[in-house]
Order: sequence, then C-alpha cells, then structure tokens
Amino acid sequence: MSKKALQVALLGNPNTGKTSVFNALTGLNQKVGNYPGITVEKKIGTCTLPNGNTASILDLPGTYSLNTTSIDESIAVEILLNKNGKYYPDVAVVVAEVENLKRNLLLFSQIKDLGIPTILVINMADRMDKKGISLDLDTLSKTLDTHIVLCSARKGTGLDELKDLLTDIPSLSTKPLLDISRVSISFIGALQKRFPNEDAYKLWLVTTQDVNFTEVTKKQLEATRDIATKAELKRYQHKETALRYQMINQALEQGFRIDQSKDRSLRARLDRILIHKVWGYLIFFAVLLLIFQTIYDWSSYPMDAIDAWFASASSWVLETLPAGPFTNLLADGILAGIGGVVIFIPQIAFLFLFISLLEESGYMSRVVFLMDRLMRPFGLSGKSVVPLISGTACAIPAVMATRTIENWKERLITILVTPFTTCSARLPVYLIIIALVIPEGSFLGLGYQALTLMALYLLGFGMAIFSAWILHKILKIKSRSFFVMEMPSYKMPLPKNVGITVLEKTKSFVVGAGQIILAISIILWFLGSYGWSEEFKHAEEMVDAKIETAGFSDFSQKHIMAQMDAYRTELDGKITSGDYQISQLEKQDSLTVKYQELLTLAREDELAGYKLEHSLMGQMGKAFEPIVKPLGYDWKIGIAVLASFAAREVFVGTLATIYSVGSDGEEEQTIKQRMAAEVHADSGKPVFNFASGISILLFYAFAMQCMSTLAIVKRETNSWKWPLWQLGFMSVFAYLVSLVAYQFLS
Repeated sequence: MSKKALQVALLGNPNTGKTSVFNALTGLNQKVGNYPGITVEKKIGTCTLPNGNTASILDLPGTYSLNTTSIDESIAVEILLNKNGKYYPDVAVVVAEVENLKRNLLLFSQIKDLGIPTILVINMADRMDKKGISLDLDTLSKTLDTHIVLCSARKGTGLDELKDLLTDIPSLSTKPLLDISRVSISFIGALQKRFPNEDAYKLWLVTTQDVNFTEVTKKQLEATRDIATKAELKRYQHKETALRYQMINQALEQGFRIDQSKDRSLRARLDRILIHKVWGYLIFFAVLLLIFQTIYDWSSYPMDAIDAWFASASSWVLETLPAGPFTNLLADGILAGIGGVVIFIPQIAFLFLFISLLEESGYMSRVVFLMDRLMRPFGLSGKSVVPLISGTACAIPAVMATRTIENWKERLITILVTPFTTCSARLPVYLIIIALVIPEGSFLGLGYQALTLMALYLLGFGMAIFSAWILHKILKIKSRSFFVMEMPSYKMPLPKNVGITVLEKTKSFVVGAGQIILAISIILWFLGSYGWSEEFKHAEEMVDAKIETAGFSDFSQKHIMAQMDAYRTELDGKITSGDYQISQLEKQDSLTVKYQELLTLAREDELAGYKLEHSLMGQMGKAFEPIVKPLGYDWKIGIAVLASFAAREVFVGTLATIYSVGSDGEEEQTIKQRMAAEVHADSGKPVFNFASGISILLFYAFAMQCMSTLAIVKRETNSWKWPLWQLGFMSVFAYLVSLVAYQFLS
C-alpha cells in the first residue's frame, strides 16, 4: 500500500528564482490548473525523495508577506491557514534570493510563526562571489531556528540537500520567531481570552486579513471591533513589520557579509541604457523587430514540412481507406482542421521561446518599468503592462493577472483593453493571411511579412492604450496609486526553465485549440457534406445539365487550357530530348486522353463546389454573406469568422475544412495553396487579395472573437455589463475599420 505523498508548499517573493527551484525539483512532472472556484493559476509537481517517497510540490503565487494586498497573495494565506484544506502543507519551503535576503526573510519569519515546519532555501548562490557576499550558515540557522539550504537552481547545487531535509520533517523546529503579543499585549490578550483554543498568531492573521479558515467565524470577528479599530489594526501591522525587521537585522549582522568594493557597475550601466527615456524605447522596438523577423526565418522550413505532411496524409487516407463517409470525415474534416493549427506550432513555440528568454534574463522587468512612463497619462500604471504583455500569449491568464493591481479603476481599464493585445490565437490567422497577400521582399534587410506582423502587434497595443485613455476619461471612478517594483539582476536564462515554459505553453495552446477545432471540424464537415435542398439532392443532374448547355465556368475553362498548354510543352520537351519516341498520331492520342482527364476533374470540382454551396453550411453562409460581403469576404470566410468566435485560431482550421470538403482530393494541396487558389465564382478573381487580406487582418486585430475571454471578464468584474460592452464595442469597431480598409484599398 503506497504512502500518501508529502505535501510541500513552495513560497517566496517574486524574482527569487522560486519557479527555477520548482522546475529543478519536478522537471516535466507538473500540472497547471486553477484553484477550485478561483481563476488563479496553480502549478503542482511531483518529485521522488531519497527514501523512495513522493513529494507533491505546490508552487504558490509569489508574495512579499502574509499581509496581503492582492488576491494572488491571499491564496497563500488561505492555504497556510486551512488545516483541513486539500493543499495544506506538511512542510513549507521558502525560497529567498541571496542579494535581497533581508526583504525575503520577512515572509519566512511569518510562515515559520504559523507553526508549519519550514525550510529556508537561499537561491542564486552562484552569484555570491561576484557580488562579494559571504554567509555564515551555522549562525543564520541558529538565529533563525531552521535548516538552511544554499542553492543554485541554475547549476543544480543544493537540491539533493533539500530533498534530504524533506525526508526528515520531524527535525524541523516549529517554534515562532516573534512573540506576536509584543505588537500589543492588550489586543492579543483580549483575542486569546475570547478564543482560548486558537493560536495567537493565526488569530492575528484572521483578524487583520480577509480570510477565515479557523474555528473563528466572521460574525465572531466582527465582535472584536470593540477591541481595536481598523486604524489601530493597521498601526499594529506596521509595528509587527518593524519588529520582524529588527529581528532580521540582528540575524544578518551575525551571519551575512557583503564586500561593497565588488564591482556592481555593469547592472547600473545596462540600466542606464535599457530604461533610458529615449534609448530604452528604441532598443525595445529593435528587439521586437528582431523577434518577428526571426520567427519568420526560423519557422518556415518546419511549417512547410508540416503543411506538406498533412496534405499527403489526407490524400493517403482518401486513396487507401474504403470510400465512404468515415474516410471523408477523416481526410476532409479531422485532418484538414487539425492541420490548420498544427502548422503554426513552430512559430508559436518560437514566440514563447523569445518571451521566456526576455523574462528569464530580467529584461522584461525593465520593459515594465519603462512602459510605466507611457501608461500614466492613459490612466494605467506599470503593473498594467504585465497583463498587456502576457496577453501576447493568451488574454485569459492576462485578464486574471490584473488581480495584482490594487486600484480598481486601473484594474477594470486593464481588463477591458487587454483583449486588444495580439494573442497567440491570432497568430495563425495573421501568418496565413500575411503569407497570401504580403510579398516576400525586404526593406533594409527586414522582410515585408515580418514588418507587417510587428505592425499588427503594435497596432493592437496602440489600440489598447488609446482605449484606456478614453475609459480613463469617461469612467467616473476616483483612484490614486503608485507604481513600485523590484528590478531583478540580469542573468543568463536557464535552459531548463525556458524549455519547460515553451513546452507547457505550446502544449496548452495546441491541446486547448485542438479540442475546439476537432469538434468544430466534425460539425463543419457534416454541414458541408449534407443538405436538404433539392439542389443538393440532385446536384449531379443539375451540374451535368449546366455543363451540357453552358459549358464549364470561365475559371474551369481557363484552368483546363493552362493545364493542357503545360502538358503539351512538357510532352514536346521530352520528344525533342529523345526521352519519348512517339508518332504524331500517338502524341495527339496522349493529348486527347489528358484533355478527357482534365474534363473529368473539372466536372468533379464543379460538382463538389455546387454541393458545398447548396449544403447546410452553404445555406448558412449565404444567409450571413450580405453582412460580410462589404468587407470583401465570401460566404466561406463568413462561416470561418462565425466559427472563430469559439477561438480565433479556429478561423484557419475552418477554412481548411471547408476547402477540403469542396475539393476532389486528387491533388496534394497544402492549406496555403487551397486558399491561394480560391476565386470568386462570378469574376474569377482571387478571394484572398491585398484588399480583402488587409480587411481580415484588421478585423482580427480589433474583434473580441473569443468566448472564453468574455467568460473570464464576467468572472473578474462580477458582472455581465462590462463583457457585453466590451464585445459590442470591439465587434462594431472591428467591422467599421475593416469596411473602410477594404472599400479604400479595392
């Protein structure tokens, strides 16, 4: 019978390397989800201890202290107080950073006073020599009454010692470091008198925080208001912090030394450049240019290979499996739809790679600080940049990230404008349309396509800022806030952290999008393969009658003649070179056979197109077409726009499914080739031209197009008012901008 896994809570201030320690301990044995009933992300991983037991490690949100100021921080307090909770830890591991040990120890001292066995991990030990830092671990261990592990997650040192300590929890002291009654003997004494069975420090936390996980009820707590007013409680909190820092200073005086003569000028020199009011923005702009150009250059080969593989797989299925609905569903529905998303894995992975590198190196924090200057006039702060930048991955966690913003007006504005930021779900739409309508030339060594992609990202960010300015003016909510953040040291990104981040984020995108696309692809295949109208039921007779009386469409006739000319030229070349020894009569017979083959294929194409147009999906698309036709879209694009409301990336998968259903399946065509070959039936002109392409790009740059984001906005604002206003404004604005762009460019 297996033993219950050891419950380990991993805590620490932001930028202490807590995630690096978590990744080093758990590797890929981790799961990401939300706390029950709360839209705050949690990460749980497992590792095997030296004694063979398993440890379940919960990576709690970064927090500076147990005096909470955000929902993220309150999660840590609630878990540490709730002994009956699912995640209550057997042991707490507090990760501190060697350069900011004094501040980090405030959280450690508070957690230890909860009576939970606590281990202190001092991370980034590999930087001690460079920074002139020396530690007397024995003295610090005695003073802080705990076991201390000197660790470098980057180099993997200290982790084995940490695992050894996790196998010997009884050796850890649970004695408090601070007698909480020193804050106020009368107040703490009165609390203990009213609740004699409760721990004094837990009573203190329950009284001063918005948590309630002891036997004390909210009603009983209200009765303590006669003991101390809110102003007095706030004063007591400040006194607690001062007392703790006095104790921390005494500990560090004995066990911590720093050589001030060590050179610290490199960080200062870099900061003078990277957060300069002029050079900082130019460097950030150059970094973005480099990222988007590299995304295009590096990902082109794997994308072409993936695209060709799915085209080959679809053709192989049609040729190998018995003809029937299941084979058609597999080839034209499932494979085509999934292929429309899988093709973008390389570019999405590279995007997450670069974002992770910027975060790991410490540069992203400089960007946040830099952008605070830009945000203030628009009613936002530097903290708003975190959701806006993380929105490049997905708007859902970005909206949830606004919980770190204490000011309600700034938080609400950030929530409402974040969906303008270009997320990874828009990337497949951008990439396929840009490839179709933007030429492959370059300007000053930068490709037009890469420049267009970057322009779309900047356009989304610019619209978010402009919308924030408007909301700042019209929302009558009083607010005042200050932006304070820590600048982490510069460091080389840890390959393992970067790798896990890229893998997890890409996997999350593919799995999340894949589930939606698979379902929608099956539905679309059914809608495109069946119909109730008389035209659909008698499609063959009607198409044959049309061909007999009026011939093939202009596009089909031009296609047949072009194919015949190409075949004749190829045949003449082989005869001239001596590869073929045939008579003039045999040549004519070969041309006749080829012509008949092309007529048969043209008939199948026109039949497939006719059936698709009169299918259930075609009827739906035709009904919707008058709305999107002024934007330059046909009914097929209209269907894709509607389907993509579930998730933006569904747009490409939907078109891939539609064009597969409407093809004869004889040729191995990639998604891009199918879209490039699509023409208007009446004019024979390409559907995806420059004007319609720009219209689509602008529509997806500004439209909401995501049900999940709406649900999260409703949950975070606790009202349907804001998400409905958000959906209405963004949809109308996107439509108008796309309309003007298409009408002007066409």
